[in-house]
Amino acid sequence: MAVAPTVGVLALQGAFEVHRRALEELGARTVLVRTERELDKCDALVLPGGESTTMLKLLNDEHLLQPLADFARRKPVMATCAGVILLAREVTHPVQESLGILDLTVERNGYGRQIDSCIALIDLAGEPLEAVFIRAPVIHSVGPDVKTLASMRGHPVLVEQGPHLAATFHPELTPDRRVHKLFLSKLKV
Repeated sequence: MAVAPTVGVLALQGAFEVHRRALEELGARTVLVRTERELDKCDALVLPGGESTTMLKLLNDEHLLQPLADFARRKPVMATCAGVILLAREVTHPVQESLGILDLTVERNGYGRQIDSCIALIDLAGEPLEAVFIRAPVIHSVGPDVKTLASMRGHPVLVEQGPHLAATFHPELTPDRRVHKLFLSKLKV
């Protein structure tokens, strides 16, 4: 009998608990990650949404920024909203430090302020998917190794690059688990 993968969920800020429940619904073992020791127990990691500058500060305060970058170079990471900003190669509006793991250029709060947040139907593999956008980043460019899986208003909103998956929306906030299931399918455990 195969052992379920252990998926960490960065638990410094954001909807980490909702991601944890979504993953466990699909049979994954989870660990909330706040330390490097907890990160070392993981086969994969979810970077939840939140506020990217606050997340960077907390990652630096907890001495997790470099271990997180090292982890993402070796193992699968799923990023949502602010997590996408953390993984991007380039961040604008304003320019911000990032890990440079995904070959993306993103604009913070690219769809507008909190009042401009929305729920939209996007197409995922020929089927509609409800997507919750909260002060979401806009992906302005993708590198040649990035595959766009879903778009909205002419911009990629769900992309993959190698073992990584990035959504500018919040898949954890709906009962549809296809995005989390897609991520789990990438694990070679």
